[in-house]
Amino acid sequence: MQYFDQVKLTPLMALTTGLPEIMIGLIDGPVVIAHQDFSGSNLRELQENGGTCIHGGNLACQHGTFVAGILAANRNSLTPGISPGCTLLIRPIFADAILPTNVLPTATPEELAKAIQESIDAGARVLNISAAIARPSTRSESALEESLNMAARRGVLVVNAAGNQGMLGGTAITRHPWVIPVIASNAQGQPLNLSNIGNSIGKKGLAAPGDKITSLGIENRTYSSSGTSAAAPFVTGTIALLWSLFPQRTAAQIKLAILRASSIRRNSVVPPLLDAWTAYQYLSTTY
Repeated sequence: MQYFDQVKLTPLMALTTGLPEIMIGLIDGPVVIAHQDFSGSNLRELQENGGTCIHGGNLACQHGTFVAGILAANRNSLTPGISPGCTLLIRPIFADAILPTNVLPTATPEELAKAIQESIDAGARVLNISAAIARPSTRSESALEESLNMAARRGVLVVNAAGNQGMLGGTAITRHPWVIPVIASNAQGQPLNLSNIGNSIGKKGLAAPGDKITSLGIENRTYSSSGTSAAAPFVTGTIALLWSLFPQRTAAQIKLAILRASSIRRNSVVPPLLDAWTAYQYLSTTY
């Protein structure tokens, strides 16, 4: 698909679908795991209650299933996933929410912290977070910061959608030194106006396709959406494939490879575009 070619994912996807032992923690909405295009994929729910879309028509299910599809839809799907051979750990962070178009769902810092910790304890190697912080405070954000510190100590990479408010600045998540924030780009590789940008995002983040991305929807249909939630799993899926091909590499080495792959100097509030194949070549010739 064109957006795989744009970030040079196609040759990487030709090498592997991913290893089951490389686990991706999806912190998002619940997922329609019975979708026919998840057949053969490795999906695992971390919560018995709230993990499955019982009433598949709600927008939280749509959001979670859409992001999960970019990562884990089988390769025979009309919208093939990046890393269906990896294990997708589904940890819902919001349920029957009303989600306005192009707005990240929200969760409290405490809820996010708990989801991060549970995903790490379950064995996740990389986390994909598409949620904004609701009701932040210094005290509540300290729990979130500690969970992100835990991810760094345990060697778990964290990919976070930068947000869709079109703002300049950052959050407690995007500012954390271990987190890789992701903005959305169009077919020409230019950032979408809705993407949040900022110093921390430009310094240690990436851009990825996020304009009219088609993935899985509810009721065995496809669904198209734009925004940073659509962009983040391109980075997460790339990390999962790289780790599958280089399982002995550390989290710091994988992170360095994916961030160093671009030749663009990081002196802007806008991060460079993901380059999956150059990251692969870096890991092939380094260490």
